[in-house]
Amino acid sequence: MTSHPNHHPAPITIQARRLEGKVILITGASAGMGEAAVRRFAAEGAHIVAGARRTDRLDALAAELTTVDNQVIAVPLDVTDEATVAAAVAAALERFGRLDGALNSAGITSDGTPLHQKPTDMYDQVMAVNAKGVFLSMKYEIPALLAAGGGSIVNVSSVGGMVGVAGISEYVASKWAVNGLTKSAALELASSNIRVNSLAPGSTRTEMWDMLPLDFQQHLASMAPMNQIALADDMARAALFLLSDESRWTTGAVIPAEGGHHVGR
Repeated sequence: MTSHPNHHPAPITIQARRLEGKVILITGASAGMGEAAVRRFAAEGAHIVAGARRTDRLDALAAELTTVDNQVIAVPLDVTDEATVAAAVAAALERFGRLDGALNSAGITSDGTPLHQKPTDMYDQVMAVNAKGVFLSMKYEIPALLAAGGGSIVNVSSVGGMVGVAGISEYVASKWAVNGLTKSAALELASSNIRVNSLAPGSTRTEMWDMLPLDFQQHLASMAPMNQIALADDMARAALFLLSDESRWTTGAVIPAEGGHHVGR
């Protein structure tokens, strides 16, 4: 039997550094998952545009990680401020000439109070950062990726974007919104060689996690069958897969990285 030519497998190649030479924009890069991603992606060969509001921390990170082969530049970025989002993408294009991918990890959490007791401005703030911030980020990232001929966007969602979680209703709503934006953009961009996926972390050791009350931390951690708190680098590793060519056939997906929290739901 003669095989169809298109059925022949491509030669297997091993790339030592999976983001070698790629230009990646990271929002929320000054701490937590964003900072871990800057470190992980730099080690994987990427040039990084690190954006956040705390530019002093970004400057120190850029100075620490920039090498002869890889550059990390710090840009002021508030994902609720459209002008700074546009400026961050423009900085990537000015410095490196293109953009190959983005990790939209800027986000805030809630305080654990029931919905009917929450101040309305808390809902507005969480939605502005977590949902509108992802919308604005993609709005400016996509044209740059189109100009580059393709790329990958990873939006940080949450296990709260897959299940309900009592006490953080507006946070959960914002993360379901992130997944909706992700899936819609994935459909719009699939024919343009741009992949868009969501990463759904569970309980992860970050500054945002540390701000939660201890009893609420324990409550959230107990929901995962693996019954552990992940490290920020665990999320960076998952995002690395989605940004690299290893996930070239994955788009519109919500990838859980939450110790099995959603499995029994």
